[in-house]
Amino acid sequence: MSATVSSVFKETITQHGDRVAATFKRDGTWATMTWGELGAQVNTVSAGLTALEIPIKARVAIVSNTRVEWVIADLGILGAGCTTVPIYQSSIADDVQYIINDANVECVFVEDASQIKKLRSIKEQLPQVKRVICFEACESDEWVVSWEDFCAQGAELWSEHQAQVESRVTEVNPHDLLTLIYTSGTTGRPKGVMITHDNMIYEAEAIGSTGIIQSDDVQLLFLPLAHVFAKVLEVTWIKLAHEMAFAESIPKVVDNMKETRPTFMASVPRIFEKVYAKVVTKASSAPGLKGKLARWALKKEAQATENALAGKPEGGLGWSLAQKLVIKKIKANLNETFGGRLKFFVSGGAPLPPDIGYFFKHADVMILEGYGLTETSAATCVNRPDALKLGTVGPVIPGTEVKIAEDGEIMIKGRGVFKGYWNKEEATAEAIEPDGWFHSGDLGAFDGPFLKITGRKKDIIVTAGGKNVAPQNIESKVKSSCPLISQIVIHGDKRKFLSAVVTIDEAAIQEWAEQEGKSGSYAELTQDPAVVAIIEGTVESVNKTLNSFETIKKVKVLDHDFTVESGELTPSLKVKRNVVSQNYAEIFDAFYS
Repeated sequence: MSATVSSVFKETITQHGDRVAATFKRDGTWATMTWGELGAQVNTVSAGLTALEIPIKARVAIVSNTRVEWVIADLGILGAGCTTVPIYQSSIADDVQYIINDANVECVFVEDASQIKKLRSIKEQLPQVKRVICFEACESDEWVVSWEDFCAQGAELWSEHQAQVESRVTEVNPHDLLTLIYTSGTTGRPKGVMITHDNMIYEAEAIGSTGIIQSDDVQLLFLPLAHVFAKVLEVTWIKLAHEMAFAESIPKVVDNMKETRPTFMASVPRIFEKVYAKVVTKASSAPGLKGKLARWALKKEAQATENALAGKPEGGLGWSLAQKLVIKKIKANLNETFGGRLKFFVSGGAPLPPDIGYFFKHADVMILEGYGLTETSAATCVNRPDALKLGTVGPVIPGTEVKIAEDGEIMIKGRGVFKGYWNKEEATAEAIEPDGWFHSGDLGAFDGPFLKITGRKKDIIVTAGGKNVAPQNIESKVKSSCPLISQIVIHGDKRKFLSAVVTIDEAAIQEWAEQEGKSGSYAELTQDPAVVAIIEGTVESVNKTLNSFETIKKVKVLDHDFTVESGELTPSLKVKRNVVSQNYAEIFDAFYS
């Protein structure tokens, strides 16, 4: 109970100083950094903040994509006795201003010139920010300083006043703030979630106790470090001392997997959906007998999944033949694509559609789905290689308690539960009971030791007929049934029936157009009668598996996708249902007129 992330980091350096800690690309070439080298760079950041006279326990923000400098800055902030406030690099200026001012941030690390431009546009509204430090080359002035100059100043202070810098961290205790993570804010302004050192140390210890991750593992990280999912992966890496490879960018993740050959990687379901869509589209579009055989085998795979979900045997001779003739080749291609030594993926951040999970299982790719919230410091439940049940988020991790309330809400208690919302005592009291039980807002049920998420409490639709509908489950079925679909949002609260708007995946529609000999812009292709017919047919097919009150009666295919900039997606790419309902009110109203 006496550990902080900084003390754990120092212990790892002492025990594993010469081992590789990080792998990352520099000028097109992969480079490495040992734990000892990482520690030395972290010290210069801590000293640099000391030189800027940033007070102990002050808040320091990072606005950047995931990269090795992100964790160096983060650990340097902690080494200076301060608290990290991560901000998505995709956040608009207004949201950045709100978070910086709400948290009273005094210093900001940014990635590049585009982020400096964003901060300069709101500089007059950020009087408390003393300095902005840019990871990449930039024009310096009295407010902005380059990473190189900042680290040089830090190195000079460290060489002369090392004891002064090191003394700062001794004033931090395990129950002080490690990080202040602002929730994505699917409704209203985001709230600052106060996560302590002990919260995250517990998470790392609990994950370590499951035996899922070993010290000789290699993890590829591409998830945004502004999200709690990536944050817990960072702290677990520091605790368990395995190797972390930093992806160049999301578009290059697959290339980076081949280059770094990770043994495991964490991802969000959207990535698996995209890989699935690409594999299915490529196999199905093959010419002649090869394509015909692939389409037949994929139908057998879908039937095997349907049988498994119904608790029946997956298949007979036809399914066995499909596995030998087609699925076996898909398996080999995926193994090569993922680097050849991947043991498993970890999926979190949103529900993984069960049929996507089964597709990868049939291709011999293990996906361990987990569950948690920012308020529970990420992991609450996770499947394990020896305790895996698709369609669930796994058993509860050691040291955490989970119960289901009378209304079906998932309640969570344990060392991972956050300290409270920053400057929001009323919201904290609503979220955490006096006896420590946290209201997750999610609905669920236990299947033996495995937790199954059944919906989001606040998203439940109550139709005009009084029927309760959990839209996420239906949306998941529709999305996973059609590779062309990017997003679907179901509407129908206090309405006579359900309706929906659908967006189309740009990469998938371009591939479809090439196969069909079609041309046109993305917007034009989305409105092609054949595309609309595919979407309507998919919805109709899914409707056959639902109760009558759950069926989607009307659907509209949009000529554009949802974006963060439009306010329809959060920075973590979750759909803001209230914004979508407002933005497309005319379409929804027309459905019922």
